[in-house]
Amino acid sequence: MEALFLTIAIAFILALTGLIIFLVSVKNGQFEDIEASKYRIFFDDEKENTK
Repeated sequence: MEALFLTIAIAFILALTGLIIFLVSVKNGQFEDIEASKYRIFFDDEKENTK
């Protein structure tokens, strides 16, 4: 029975850790624009010479 309580506690800690990591990444804007990177290849990034 002790092993069951230990396993449940470890699973709860792992789930809570994953949730905290997910919330921090959402707060930092990690998932803001996931579509832009695949279209970035079509645009030129050349800078004009300003002489």
